[in-house]
Amino acid sequence: MHEPAQGAASPEHKVQHCAQGTLRSAHGHKEGAQVAAKRGATGRRLELGLQLRGIRENILVNGKPMTRKVAVQGTKLSEAALQRIETGGLNFRKVGDLRKLLAKYGVDDEETIDSFVEMNRDATSQDWVTRYRGQMLPTMQGFVGIEAEAQEIRIYHPQVVHGLLQTEAYAQAIFEIEKPIEETTSEFNRVNVALRMERKQRVLARDPDPVKLWAILGEAGLRYAIGGPDVMREQYEEITRLSELDHVKIQVLPISGRGYRASSDLAILDLGDGLPPMVQVDNAWGAVSTSDKPKEVARFTRRFNQMIASALPSEETPEFMQRLAREL
Repeated sequence: MHEPAQGAASPEHKVQHCAQGTLRSAHGHKEGAQVAAKRGATGRRLELGLQLRGIRENILVNGKPMTRKVAVQGTKLSEAALQRIETGGLNFRKVGDLRKLLAKYGVDDEETIDSFVEMNRDATSQDWVTRYRGQMLPTMQGFVGIEAEAQEIRIYHPQVVHGLLQTEAYAQAIFEIEKPIEETTSEFNRVNVALRMERKQRVLARDPDPVKLWAILGEAGLRYAIGGPDVMREQYEEITRLSELDHVKIQVLPISGRGYRASSDLAILDLGDGLPPMVQVDNAWGAVSTSDKPKEVARFTRRFNQMIASALPSEETPEFMQRLAREL
């Protein structure tokens, strides 16, 4: 067992606190094995990271939660690697690193350790995203796969049709427009269009429990002509088709509206099964920021809820799409 950090609680108290909390998680993990089995590797990484972060933050160093910098001291892990593990972007390549970290956290119950090792093993399995990673945009690697683990997703996109609603032709046209700017290759575009179509399939056609999707689209983005009239007509037809599904609700935020509208796109994911909700937002540099902090999730949820009131009722979406198609 490691030496207690200066200013931390007594080792007896610290070990008891961590081990009991982890044991509760381990028992929940076993009792909910049937539910957990439905998760892909991404979901298992999220679960693993969430539990490890919870243990670390319950250990006090000088009266404050242990930092990642302190946690990785004496291990082969970097602070950046632990951050990625805790946010579900990475698993332990060597199980010995996981065992050393648990020992540093004061977790010495073998049953509990075994449950973490099993969780990490599940997180290493090859999920559907793996075959796309070589050509995937760096900004997408942190969250692709999480969408398919969600129970409900709420999205807002003001500039173009959101990726989960795009047709293949529309997606291809988007990548072609960006090709000379981003200096991408035709192969890169082909792979990423395929990725986008599979994301859509795994979220909206997940069997037997598709994700509940609530989308708010900006009228300006819907009017932005991508790929020509035929591409746009097909896209409007696809939005109409999707809006008629029981698990999909689509609203349009009109240009003429005077209500609140967020300045950038956002996605709020309810992951269920004991995992915290997450919010994803694109920043000005093209990167994706993801957070499960309750304060941030609540802030963006308020933004989304305010736009619900400003947007047209979802029953009017098919008629709105028909009008846009006629105006082409």
